[in-house]
Amino acid sequence: MRNYLLYYLFLTILLVSCTNTSKKETSDNLVTSIDDFDKALETVKPGDSIILAKGIWKDTELLFEANGTKDKPITLTVEEKGGTILEGASNLRMAGKHLIVSGLVFKNGFTPTSEVISFKKDKNNFASYSRLTECVIDNFSNPERREQDYWIGIYGKNNRIDHNHFEGKGNLGVTMAVRLNSKEFLQNHHQIDHNYFGPRQTLGSNGGETLRIGTSHHSLSNSNTIVEYNYFDRCSGELEIISNKSCQNTFRNNVFYECRGTLTMRHGNETLVKNNIFIGNKIPSTGGIRVINGKQTVENNYAIGLTGYRFGGALVVMNGVPNSPLNRYFQVEDAVIKNNTFIDCDYIQLCAGSDKERSAPPINSIMKDNIFYNEAKEDIFTVYDDISGIQFSNNIISPNVKLINKNGFIPKKLEFIKNSKTAVLLPENNLNAGANIEGEILSKESTGVSWYPKKDKITKLNSGKTIQVAPGINTLFDAIKNATPGDIIKLTASEGYLVTKTINIQHPISVTSSQKKTIVTFEKKSLFDIQNGGSLSLTKLIFEGKEAPDYSGNAVIRTSKYSMNKNYKLFIDSCEFRNLDINHSYDAIKVFKNTVADTISITNSNFSNITGNILSLDKEIGENGIFNAEFVIMKNNIFTNVGGAVLNLIRDGKDESTFGPFLTFDHNVLNNVGNSKRNKNKKSISLIGVQNAQIKNSIFNNSKGIQMHLVVGGPIAKVHHNNFFNSEKVTVTGEQPYEINSLSFLTPDFENETSFLLKDNSPLRSKGDDGLDLGIINK
Repeated sequence: MRNYLLYYLFLTILLVSCTNTSKKETSDNLVTSIDDFDKALETVKPGDSIILAKGIWKDTELLFEANGTKDKPITLTVEEKGGTILEGASNLRMAGKHLIVSGLVFKNGFTPTSEVISFKKDKNNFASYSRLTECVIDNFSNPERREQDYWIGIYGKNNRIDHNHFEGKGNLGVTMAVRLNSKEFLQNHHQIDHNYFGPRQTLGSNGGETLRIGTSHHSLSNSNTIVEYNYFDRCSGELEIISNKSCQNTFRNNVFYECRGTLTMRHGNETLVKNNIFIGNKIPSTGGIRVINGKQTVENNYAIGLTGYRFGGALVVMNGVPNSPLNRYFQVEDAVIKNNTFIDCDYIQLCAGSDKERSAPPINSIMKDNIFYNEAKEDIFTVYDDISGIQFSNNIISPNVKLINKNGFIPKKLEFIKNSKTAVLLPENNLNAGANIEGEILSKESTGVSWYPKKDKITKLNSGKTIQVAPGINTLFDAIKNATPGDIIKLTASEGYLVTKTINIQHPISVTSSQKKTIVTFEKKSLFDIQNGGSLSLTKLIFEGKEAPDYSGNAVIRTSKYSMNKNYKLFIDSCEFRNLDINHSYDAIKVFKNTVADTISITNSNFSNITGNILSLDKEIGENGIFNAEFVIMKNNIFTNVGGAVLNLIRDGKDESTFGPFLTFDHNVLNNVGNSKRNKNKKSISLIGVQNAQIKNSIFNNSKGIQMHLVVGGPIAKVHHNNFFNSEKVTVTGEQPYEINSLSFLTPDFENETSFLLKDNSPLRSKGDDGLDLGIINK
């Protein structure tokens, strides 16, 4: 009996000892400071975890350098998911093998280095066989718009980046980049999956990609990166949402939702693009897939409602440069484009970019078993060069679509049903063509992190409460100062509003009148200054400039003088700007460098007796296609006795990686515009590098003319149904195509020079392309 007791006692001691030994094999280190973190790293072992305490970690630069094993990685994580926030000048560098980073949130700051999260310590020390998961980078952008950084820099080999949330990059630089600048890590086999790439605003220049793999320098090297099951939500930084610049990469099972731009095979060969979904919802410039280089495969992709044009089309097959250098365009060769579906997509572009340099059309390529269906548009195919190098077979098109080749296209009326599992429109019958979409398509809720919301963080104009404001000195100033985002300021009287301070617009604000119109006077160099994060809507207001000081450079509305990394909106409707003439350079609207408007819309308004310009969007100079506004709309306005220009709109440089600017100039009257001495060698309207310009249905009376310089990219430039009386005409420079037609040079016969409506017997009656009068539409 005693022997049994001794045996059980020995066994118990042994089990306790083994249990204690097991506990000592790994440890969890909760750290509350950067010093604690560095000390924990000194003793960390495979299988250990370093846990950052919940709270705000301000100006924290972490170097996570360690070596785990495949079975026992070393983990950097957080005490509470969503509760550990890295703010200010913070960043993370990783070096070693078998590391896991999870749960970090970067917001309310920007990195002082080139990357927020980097898979390297320095040029000699990288992270491999490591994982970044369930991390968040949210609006962690440098306030200097043109200062470049990357959010994620991926180096090393066999790393996985999954289930992360990246949203709101506002400054220059790629959101995520796979870096191939070391021969040791060229064939890296990285995996990028199940990430949520949230909205990225238009940058207004090149350098706004969401994901880039490689660079032109290493573009003929294999990367073997897999990009799958990611959700790209309104990623619209520039023309290339994804820029593939290396070989043998795979892009599959991703969703692109309302993204303005394309998945672009910019450099590199043997790329596979398969099973991706592109949903445009007819948003301007939404695009699909752009094919360049050799041995590319585009298979079983589905696209619906894409509107992009030129290099941003639903499907773009480029021309190449003979004997192309690494940084230009290699000829499309041995491409296979099969079993894809394009529904209600506006532009399929073949041999795109054809010019003197890009003179090599696609060769030895196949386009078969695809569906191109658009009952609303017959000219969805645009052919810019010789397509004999593409073999077409069994491509289904809607009966109305014009054939580009007698063989290989089958017009057929199709009926579509909404598949209950996939939630996409699919043909009723099996056609042996088009994409085979099985199972539910990827949702944004199934990507990213479950504990961090995917809600729009931008407040819309006119979405808040209405604030009634009585007349008085600075009552308007005080109301806006105390308003919250989205609020509507309503002026209750027709006059009596004097503003003696400049009003800073720091969030979306609307100002309107409860009267027919309200007069606002001001005594500062500007009335409204739109700051970073601000947007402004003005309706039924009269801005009287006679009380402003006699300072050079006055303006009613200005942007911030400092860089703005958030785009703004400006809407002006049914307003008057008058008597801005106390000095020789009084502008209606003045913008500064490093600011970009998503939209500037001026409608149904009257501008009179102004010595300066109405709108000059010309402050950016550079080779990256930089500009100050994406959409400019000027419709049904009167511009009379304006010394400067109505519009200067410039997109500088020769880079082709941007969408805009887009200009709509329709049903306006220009009377005595541009004739001041300061505007001697300038025009009423000056456009340089504008990508889409339509000037129509307008009257130029005793005014300077239109100057267009067309630089790159096959822009749409149309001037038509306009009348020029005693005015300069249209001049065009550059080698790009344009359209000028239906111009007249007749006496307008206005009723008077206040309303500028046409007399009943005016020859300009009903001469618009819409059947309405030229000039003002009487509403």
